[in-house]
Amino acid sequence: MKTPLTLAGRFAARLGHLPREARDTLFLLAVIAWTLLPHAGRLPLWCSLLAGSVLLWRTQLALNNAALPGRWWLAIVLAAAAVLTFWSHRTLLGKEAGVTLIVVLTALKTLELRARRDAFVIFFLGFFLILTHFLYSQSMLTAAAMLISIWGLLTALVLAHMPVGQPALKQAGTLAAKAALLGAPLMVLLFVLFPRVGPLWGVPQDASGRTGLSNEMRFGTVNELATDDRVAMVLQFPAGRAPSIQSLYFRGPVFGQFDGKEWRPVDAHFSSRDSSARAPVQLLGTPTSYEAVIEPQRSAILPLLDLTPEAPTIEGGPDNLRALRRDDLQWLTNRAITERLRVSARAWTDFRHGPLQPEPGLATFLDLPANFNPRTLAWAKALRAEPRLANADARGLAGAVMQHIRTAGFSYTLTPGLYGEDGSPDLIDEFWLDRKLGFCEHFAAAFVVVMRAMDVPARVVTGYQGAEINPFDGTYVVRNSFAHAWAEYWQRGVGWQRADPTAAVAPDRVERARNLRPPPGLVASAIGTMNPALLQQMREFWEAVNNQWNRWVLSYSRGSQLGLLKQLGFESPSWSDLAHLLIGALAALSLAGAAWAWWDQRRMDPWLRAYGQVRRALERSAGLQAPPHLPPRGLAAEVLRVHGASGNDLAHALQAFEGLRYGPQPAGRSARETATLARSLARGIAVLAGKLPALEEPPSQAAVAPR
Repeated sequence: MKTPLTLAGRFAARLGHLPREARDTLFLLAVIAWTLLPHAGRLPLWCSLLAGSVLLWRTQLALNNAALPGRWWLAIVLAAAAVLTFWSHRTLLGKEAGVTLIVVLTALKTLELRARRDAFVIFFLGFFLILTHFLYSQSMLTAAAMLISIWGLLTALVLAHMPVGQPALKQAGTLAAKAALLGAPLMVLLFVLFPRVGPLWGVPQDASGRTGLSNEMRFGTVNELATDDRVAMVLQFPAGRAPSIQSLYFRGPVFGQFDGKEWRPVDAHFSSRDSSARAPVQLLGTPTSYEAVIEPQRSAILPLLDLTPEAPTIEGGPDNLRALRRDDLQWLTNRAITERLRVSARAWTDFRHGPLQPEPGLATFLDLPANFNPRTLAWAKALRAEPRLANADARGLAGAVMQHIRTAGFSYTLTPGLYGEDGSPDLIDEFWLDRKLGFCEHFAAAFVVVMRAMDVPARVVTGYQGAEINPFDGTYVVRNSFAHAWAEYWQRGVGWQRADPTAAVAPDRVERARNLRPPPGLVASAIGTMNPALLQQMREFWEAVNNQWNRWVLSYSRGSQLGLLKQLGFESPSWSDLAHLLIGALAALSLAGAAWAWWDQRRMDPWLRAYGQVRRALERSAGLQAPPHLPPRGLAAEVLRVHGASGNDLAHALQAFEGLRYGPQPAGRSARETATLARSLARGIAVLAGKLPALEEPPSQAAVAPR
């Protein structure tokens, strides 16, 4: 009893019986659809629908062997697409409009697939489409998807160059893969040595829409980042030299101005690379070298480990990208970070900074807006007036505030609700004395207000705190959800001191980097239910692989190229050295290719060699002078014409000889076996030719010419 075929089985069986033209067309359409698919989320909706509809229509025409539409219809659709493109992008130029038009053109060109030249146009449009994906992303997933597209287009190109018979897709795909592998060394050579000149290597916008840290803070600002689990940066430390998790503070914007609702930075000077006279720094302990791959964040904030006193080495980004340090120890770049950066630096986690004695600039960090948060200010003055704090210095006052946070019923939560819903401007009062629910920015802001109310200069610092250790590669992963806010207060004789109020209410957040997470989605929840550790292991493995891609491929920069030259023995490498090395390597590859071509030209196909023996035997024994272009079947016809029935055995042998090359190949027969059979059959043909009666006068050349 036969098992009924499934829908997929029936479709596969139908494809197997299609004519070659329809099969090749369907394969090319599938490759184009795969290449267009990643653009679907970036294109206008009408463009995606139009491209999908055209490809489905062309598929139906190929399956039914129906006629293609007229060119006037295509012209109308193309004109309409141009109008819609201008309506969507307000221009016909630029990246977005250009990609939209090339997608439409590629889809419509499939409706003109009448000849090989039309197929070649589609091939080249497909390769161009592959390049357009890297204008948006150079991620490993994009590269893998486009590698499949390249293989598919090369397979279709091979099929177009095999016009005779019906070669299998597997055969064409194997040949395309071999061709791609042969070109891989040249690709790697150009990637490693071709000079990286901006902005050619800085086009992709992987982090479109990502904001990262902000230059202002209000209630909820850091909370918004805490729900974003994307990677902000990945760090590597020397073996055995990594700091503890609780000491990993990555400094971002420092806020000293408060208007009652928002915090903003205080105007500060930038320190030179070698001078910190305006902001004295005392480095304690030993430094830790580290390397960080920082993701694009569309801002000029460079979140380095606190404290990084010296300018870091930056690879990637535009040529004139520089790092500048403010007096408050925050690092900025002179341009927004729109590309992935590879940064090498040294940091001290134990340090002191800031003036040791009172100075006019500290008054800025005592300012509080008038008529805001009166209850909190009154509470702070009452705390300061307690007898136990009569002689307390800034550290003692800070300790008292921390103790209050630990014991007064405060809660650390990702969803504290919206403050100020009743229209009251006193957000600190509502948090500190009423609701007592907040995220890190609530605690840091309230702590600074209370300290200022007790006449202690204080400020809010934002950045990232903590990291996850990836067990697969030992890197430290800092996510956007590790965004954090803490405080600094000033103490006479010491300078600025870090105080993290979040640690008082949620010590796991700082000591173990256990930040609050939003509820998982449906798929993640299902996987977590089956195997709680599986989802985490999958993410860690993927991030380890992706980090290596980012580090060795996407972060391979001009500095990396010059560093490679140093490893190769160049003492002071320059661009001319890189160019000379590239030219020399290309010349060596060219010579190797020429030598291979010379060897391949001298190498003769075993079948052709055997066929030469056959022609010489017929000329010598049977008196037939066969031209080189005459196939075996032509020779067989001439044998029968000249020798009649006595040449039947020889004619059959010649036809069998032709079948070795052009007939269907038995499964499992190797090329070596085919060559052996060809030589054996050639010897048999020579024997049969010798048994034919010799002709009194050999036929003329015209008599044996193919008809």
